[in-house]
Amino acid sequence: MTLKIHIDDSAAPYEQVRAQISEQARAGVLPVGYRLPTVRGLAESLGLAANTVAKAYRALEADGVIETRGRNGTFVAAAGSAAEREASSAAQAYAEKVRRLGLSEGDAVAAVRDALRAAYGEG
Repeated sequence: MTLKIHIDDSAAPYEQVRAQISEQARAGVLPVGYRLPTVRGLAESLGLAANTVAKAYRALEADGVIETRGRNGTFVAAAGSAAEREASSAAQAYAEKVRRLGLSEGDAVAAVRDALRAAYGEG
């Protein structure tokens, strides 16, 4: 695992750690099950305070990117599956809401298409 912290960057150091680990996990550079360094070990190697790395690890765990297994360590989680579960849950909630609102299936799908175009910057 290779991380680079840029002190002159506008992003806080913990956010740089969080973003880089998240990106490397998503890209497969850090495979599912990869054991991350300890908070103290990573902090020392990056020249950061342990609390900075701990904050990044907490954010990554909340996002489902990593999981802590007590004394066994911290590992890259199946982030894709967590994201898929969250997307599925959001889709289910949306489907229930538009049905309660009385929208047709076609209108509900059109609303989703419009939202996705806006979110992904298309057309």
